[in-house]
Amino acid sequence: MKGMAVATLSVWKFEDENGAEQAERVLLDLQSKGLIEVRDAAIVSWPAGAKKPKTRQTHNLAGAGALGGTFWGFLFGLLFFIPLLGAAVGAAVGGLAGSLADVGIDDSFIRRIREKVTPGTSALFVLSAGAVMDRVAEAFTGTNAELLETNLSREEEDRLRSVFEPE
Repeated sequence: MKGMAVATLSVWKFEDENGAEQAERVLLDLQSKGLIEVRDAAIVSWPAGAKKPKTRQTHNLAGAGALGGTFWGFLFGLLFFIPLLGAAVGAAVGGLAGSLADVGIDDSFIRRIREKVTPGTSALFVLSAGAVMDRVAEAFTGTNAELLETNLSREEEDRLRSVFEPE
């Protein structure tokens, strides 16, 4: 049943700052072939020598059920900017960070992403469902992409959405 498909938050990391942009085109092709349902996506590109990455939501990929800019802004702030802002700001977002942990985006996930997405690399963050994973993985063969993923159940996705969508 399509409405009950388990969502997956995937992070594809690339060894250069343009890899995620190129992967976005691959993802569009996979979606057009029905091999993945993209609910939302965002790109992080971190030029070598830059102090912080560039981020953007890929509106052309986001489908029904997209989490939106508030979610991506918060997640990327937590991943890349909060440690730079100091303990007071970090403490202020603690409650929201706890909500992320409730849906599978925990300290371990955040630590892995921080360790992997560094200057000179890029990453494609995708909230998807119904992926034919072997075909998706095959499409990324030769791109030097590393896949990290967190599976979210429908209930976890709804809880995550409730944190970031206005009432």
